[in-house]
Amino acid sequence: MRDVLDELMEQWSRGRPVGLATVVETWKSAPRPAGASMLVSSSGEALGSVSGGCVEGAVYEVASEAASDASFTPVLERYGVSDDDAFAVGLTCGGTIHVYVERVTPETFPELGEVAEAIRTGVPVAVVTCVDPADTERFGRRMVVFGDRTSGSFGSDRLDEAVTDDARGMLASGTTGTLRYGHDGERRKDELTLAVASYAPKPRMIVFGAIDFAAALARTGSFLGFHVTVCDARPVFATRRRFPDADEVVVDWPHRYLKAEAEAGRIDERTVLCVLTHDPKFDVPLLEVALRLPVAYVGAMGSRRTHEDRLSRLREAGLRPGELARLRSPIGLDLGARTPEETAVSIAAEIIAVRWSGTGEALTGVEGPIHRG
Repeated sequence: MRDVLDELMEQWSRGRPVGLATVVETWKSAPRPAGASMLVSSSGEALGSVSGGCVEGAVYEVASEAASDASFTPVLERYGVSDDDAFAVGLTCGGTIHVYVERVTPETFPELGEVAEAIRTGVPVAVVTCVDPADTERFGRRMVVFGDRTSGSFGSDRLDEAVTDDARGMLASGTTGTLRYGHDGERRKDELTLAVASYAPKPRMIVFGAIDFAAALARTGSFLGFHVTVCDARPVFATRRRFPDADEVVVDWPHRYLKAEAEAGRIDERTVLCVLTHDPKFDVPLLEVALRLPVAYVGAMGSRRTHEDRLSRLREAGLRPGELARLRSPIGLDLGARTPEETAVSIAAEIIAVRWSGTGEALTGVEGPIHRG
């Protein structure tokens, strides 16, 4: 929903019905992830995508009906074929997707305004919808789950409690997907399928070292959906003019800034830290802090000689082998990168590979599924 939120709110605030199609589950090489949405207005205009073009026409027809027909009831559409005959059917990737289509109005989704405000202001919120089976009275019902409260109910206190606990867990990790329960919240049963759309603040990328490589990495990180901070102790270099693509430019000693952010609770398991300082007086104290934090990625720029010297200094500072093993140095994948922009792609590629357990190998030389996790 995030990708069509502005238009959705424009229509909702005017009381105009729309058809909203949302990917709730995927298998194999599905083209769009769970949470991807397509909106169709009552005038027939479409925004967003659920399949990258594979089955857009079919989904458009259902969503258009949802927008134009006041009696429309939600439906879960399933699209999937084998790899061999995918092209003939239209789902050219060979994957499988389940798409939930609903009619959205102020009457059918009264909490939407509050949800949209939370998304825009960075307040974590999850929208949980019963999407299967269609013959249950809970089909189409939803709960909105915040960190400290909920809105809506599935008609069972035990089910509501289970959903609240599990949705908050998914929200903490920024995960969108499905949950399955028995009718009374039993976690070992699969009588009900609930789609959870998590809207958490953007994950953070903190780039230390106000150099030209940092400017390129800030652009790339922003493109990938990170909230990007550039930090350097030198005010002459750490300026907004030099880093227009960063969300924040901070003048502070790197280790001091990172420690303060961690103590304030603004560092989490999705955070990536990129150390481009090239100076032991900056990067060694910084890495002492970084490698002891439960973050997603810690990488440091430098030659192999610099890396060995850095490791020696960190050992002297008391870091243990397991902590040192978390350090990605020299930073990035071996792409033969030379320019700042190429280096930024190399770093971003490694971050993506770490996140999804990728090998970093060319796909032509790798067997098995393209997508993991």
